[in-house]
Amino acid sequence: MDTQSPTDDYNAGPLGAYRARVARGDLSSDPSQAMAIERLQGLWTKLRGYDPAPLAPVAKAGLLSRFLRRKQTEGADADYPHGLYLVGEVGRGKSMLMDLFFAAADVNRKRRLHFHQFMQESHKRIHAWRQANPGESDPIPPLADTIAAEAALLCFDEFQVNDIADAMILGRLFQALFDRAVVVVTTSNTTPDDLFRGKPGRDAFLPFIGLIKQHLDVLVLEGGRDFRRARLRGSATWHVPVGGRAERALDVAFSDLTGRAPPNSETLMVTGRKLVVPQAAEGVARFDFDQLCGEALGAGDYLALATHYHALVLDGIPRLSPENYDRARRFIVLIDALYDHRVKLVASAEAMPDQLYERGEGAKAFERTASRLEEMQSQDYLALPHLT
Repeated sequence: MDTQSPTDDYNAGPLGAYRARVARGDLSSDPSQAMAIERLQGLWTKLRGYDPAPLAPVAKAGLLSRFLRRKQTEGADADYPHGLYLVGEVGRGKSMLMDLFFAAADVNRKRRLHFHQFMQESHKRIHAWRQANPGESDPIPPLADTIAAEAALLCFDEFQVNDIADAMILGRLFQALFDRAVVVVTTSNTTPDDLFRGKPGRDAFLPFIGLIKQHLDVLVLEGGRDFRRARLRGSATWHVPVGGRAERALDVAFSDLTGRAPPNSETLMVTGRKLVVPQAAEGVARFDFDQLCGEALGAGDYLALATHYHALVLDGIPRLSPENYDRARRFIVLIDALYDHRVKLVASAEAMPDQLYERGEGAKAFERTASRLEEMQSQDYLALPHLT
């Protein structure tokens, strides 16, 4: 039996974690964030021990199975807690707040992932189901069963819909998840009413927007300081040479950019392959140069990184030459992706950008990369918002 008092609740959960960070000086007090964490605290309280029973499986497809499935979902508990849709401009701390909530959530089955990754997984599972069930026509109920069995609480970062293939399945998939009492908490830079705006087929997407507003409370973090950009303003982002001093500077930069959140390994799905990010927290990734440019990675991998993370900390960029041109070529593609999406780069290197690749075949092509690396250190570039 739970004997915690309301006072204990007030000091625990995401609110307690947020207040502790403010007290330590890791975060600056912000009224909009404080309001959001109070709402998340209320949801945290409602979800303590939350574990809805999964729907009973229906073994055979066809008219009878659809009837049985409909009867099961009609009996789902409609009183389960509303989720939360945190929306605001980039750099307002939405992901940090959601992560505090997710870490504290007393829910045995829970998942936190980037929304793009969730959709990639869903398309992959739909394809596998169709391969395994050639006579069946509707993969959404079994997909929802699988997702609901994995998580009664789903936390999505960077909710955005740009792909018509995603838009076409979202309404039925989320309705099926809500029927299974799955609670959703998500961050987004876009209000529900502006999702998929201006795209072909949006009229068919409008019921999904209504569904989101029915099951998720929308909370807007009002404009204010961009905490991401403020953490880099006035700080060095290029550290020469590689060595202990530079590594310590990158340790400090990673800690500052993540608000001292503990890093974890994350996995991105890129065209069916896994891209492992060795260290990541609060939208910041950290790699050694060889992990990113010494492996057989390509433009799709670098694009996934550039859209998922607003900042990259990169250790140990060597001098480049025709002798290691494969690594140099990958580095050029990486920087192009980061630059195009305004990702902030903090790096250690053996030389300044214009001295990294000075002679030999490929040196001329590297001049544009060196120019971009110089620009990426400027205060004007650091002030730009991340483009997902």
